[in-house]
Amino acid sequence: MRRLSLSLGAACLLALCGTVRADQYGLKEGAVDLKSANVLAFGPDGVLFVGDAQAAKIYAIQTGDKPGDAADVQQNVEDLSGKIAKELGTAKADVADMAVNPLSGHLVVSVVTDKGPKLVSLDGSGAIKALDLSKIAHAALEIPNAPEDKVVGEGRRARNNRPNSVTDLAFVDGNLLVSGIAAGEVPSTVRSFVFPFNDKVAATGLEIYHGAHGQLENYAPIKTFVPFVINGEPNVLAGFVCTPLVKFPVKAIGTGEQVRGTTVAELGNRNQPIDMISYKQGDKDFLLLANSARGVMKISTEDLDRDAGIESRVADKAGQSYERVDEANPSWKGVVQLDRLNETSAVVLTSVDGRTDLKTLALP
Repeated sequence: MRRLSLSLGAACLLALCGTVRADQYGLKEGAVDLKSANVLAFGPDGVLFVGDAQAAKIYAIQTGDKPGDAADVQQNVEDLSGKIAKELGTAKADVADMAVNPLSGHLVVSVVTDKGPKLVSLDGSGAIKALDLSKIAHAALEIPNAPEDKVVGEGRRARNNRPNSVTDLAFVDGNLLVSGIAAGEVPSTVRSFVFPFNDKVAATGLEIYHGAHGQLENYAPIKTFVPFVINGEPNVLAGFVCTPLVKFPVKAIGTGEQVRGTTVAELGNRNQPIDMISYKQGDKDFLLLANSARGVMKISTEDLDRDAGIESRVADKAGQSYERVDEANPSWKGVVQLDRLNETSAVVLTSVDGRTDLKTLALP
C-alpha cells in the first residue's frame, strides 16, 4: 500500500551510484522472522517497509533492487497466486499486499503460505524470485502501545485487535506514517517514525464523524490512506469501513491530543475500502479507490481545502464526487490491490472466479 515521497537528490544519487549502502540507514545484515506481512510500502533508495501486524513490528529491508525506468515496465502475470506457489513450492500463496518501487517499476508482493509469510519480487519480465530473508540488510522497530494479541470486548464488539496494529504505511518527507489500532481509550491511531529508525515516535488518536452511522467514532482504524498536499500543507486522506473519506493534517500527528478529522465524503455503506492511490491527469488530481463491494472509484479532489465537512447522518453518499471505473471498463473488475506504476499506468491485482491476475492498466 505504497505511497512515497522521495527527494530529487535521493533519486539522483541512486540513479548515479546504484543501490545505496545499507548502513546509510542503519541497516544490518541478519535474519528477518516475519509473523505476517500484511502491508508494504517503498521508501528512499529501494528500501522496503514491511508492516508485521501480528508481531506489532515494522521492518525496513534493503531489497537490492537496481534503478531503472518505470515507464518501460509492464507487470502482467496470469494466475499470480498459482505461479508464486509453484515457485515457492507451497500449497498456496494468497497475496496480502504489493508495492511498486517507483525508481525501477519492479514489484514486491507479500503472500500468506502454508510455510508462513513470504516476500517475492517481480521485475516485469515474468520472473518471480523469492527474497531470501535469512540474511538481509534490515532494521526493525516495535510498535509502541500495540493491542494485545487476544480477544477483548463483548458481544458485537468482541475482537482481537492485534491484526490491526498496522493497517497501512506511507513514507513522507523523511518519516514513516503508520495507521492502525492502539491499546487505550482512543484505538484509531496514526504514528509517525523518523527514518532511519530511532527512539522517536509521534502518535495521535483519531476521531471522525461517520455519516452512515450518524455519530462521532474513534475506534475503527484507517483501512487505507494516501498523503496529499492541500494548499501547500501535507495532509492524509484516509478511507474507513462503510465508507467515510477523511482528511487531517500531518502536522497534527504527535500533538498529544486526539485529532478530529474532516469527513469530506461518504462513499456508501456496507463496503470496505481496500487500496488507494493518487495521481494527476492534466492539471487535476484524482484518487483511485478499490472497494470490497463498490468497485473502483475515481474520486475528484476538487475543493478539498474547504473547512466544512459532513456533520450529519447520510443515507448513502455525499461529499466528493466520483465515477465507477469498473462499470465503464471491465478490465478494472475485481480489483483487490493496486499501486501506481508510473505517471500514466497502474498495476492492479484482480480476483475473478477464484483466480488472481496481475495487470498493467492505463490510469483512468
